[in-house]
Amino acid sequence: MHDIRLIRDDPAAFDAALARRGLSPQAADLVALDERRRAIVTELQVGQARRNEASKAIGAAMAKGDTAAADALKAEVAALKTRLPELEVEEREVAGRLKAALEVIPNLPADDVPMGGGENDNREVARWGTPREFDFAPREHADLAPPLGMDFETGARLSGARFTFLRRDMARLHRALGQFMLDVQTREHGYEECNPPVLVRDEAMYGTDKLPKFAEDSFRTTDQRWLIPTSEVSLTASVMGELIDESVLPLRLTALTLCFRSEAGAAGRDTRGFIRQHQFEKCELVSIVRPEDSEAEHDRMTRAAETILERLNLPYRKLLLCTGDMGFGARKTYDLEVWLPGQGAWREISSCSNTGAFQARRMNTRYRVAGEQKKTEFVHTLNGSGLAVGRTLVAVIENYQESDGSVTVPEVLRPYMGGTERLAAR
Repeated sequence: MHDIRLIRDDPAAFDAALARRGLSPQAADLVALDERRRAIVTELQVGQARRNEASKAIGAAMAKGDTAAADALKAEVAALKTRLPELEVEEREVAGRLKAALEVIPNLPADDVPMGGGENDNREVARWGTPREFDFAPREHADLAPPLGMDFETGARLSGARFTFLRRDMARLHRALGQFMLDVQTREHGYEECNPPVLVRDEAMYGTDKLPKFAEDSFRTTDQRWLIPTSEVSLTASVMGELIDESVLPLRLTALTLCFRSEAGAAGRDTRGFIRQHQFEKCELVSIVRPEDSEAEHDRMTRAAETILERLNLPYRKLLLCTGDMGFGARKTYDLEVWLPGQGAWREISSCSNTGAFQARRMNTRYRVAGEQKKTEFVHTLNGSGLAVGRTLVAVIENYQESDGSVTVPEVLRPYMGGTERLAAR
């Protein structure tokens, strides 16, 4: 959410930042709505004060026997009693229009985010590892994995498209990946392990910028709760409405949870295989920090995600997303893309974003500045995948496949697999 006061103070800068996002100017309309709302509020305050003043004056006029003055004052009070509720309704209507306009405007990009219209304009900033050279033609996971326990048919029969039933060592490898990620993020990177709800109220989704714009991308229950699209929602909203003491910052939270997405905006994409599912697991990373710490925290969080790929010896590249490819709430995003030899392509496996105060303003989450009892500021929030478990499973299958159709288990995962070294077909 944007601060209308900042827009009012420098509308040209706001429109210039929107232009970098490829959006048309909006400051003038927003400021006009705000000016109208403020004028109504002023008229309300003046009218309320005058009503109180006139009401007191009626008694004084009556005491003096000045019936004409008393009658005039009564008429004035009666008119105000009619007008003031009308102004209250109008103020709510204009304020609602302003809020509705502000809440669908994306975050403004950081100054160092490159201009661009889409993924082709993203900037590669780093690359790690060397793709494996195969002495056979590597296969895609969708062809290789079914005999190993990735059962697409049963998943579809039970639940429809984009659901998969994992069996035997394939299910165990999936679990091992999630546990490994949690262990690394908690033991080595200082994230606090959480087990949050996967059903949340509107307020949590709104505060983390998933509503109202992305309602169709999420699933809703019959009692009007939302299945989380990512535990970013639960973890970040855990401080919703709070005034945090500066001494406890930064807060670093992680969770391995089920996530649910309708994929309404991805119709026809990745319909084959395990890449884009309605139900999936993800090890999420969330940081809540002081504004002056958020840039360094963004780099730290991205590095925490990179560590998982390096421990698994999976080649990846790091991209700085351009203005046209960033998510709605992000002011700056790094994507990590893993190499999939079966597809012969780089595919996103983690997205780490700094949202600045964008979510905090929606959640009304502030911190009390140390040494200044009355001064508070909005925190900055960050989120990232450390990593998406299903996509990491796909990367392991494709990078560790053998010519006989088996898959070698990465060494760091073998303790989680009871020593199992290979997944073989049954």
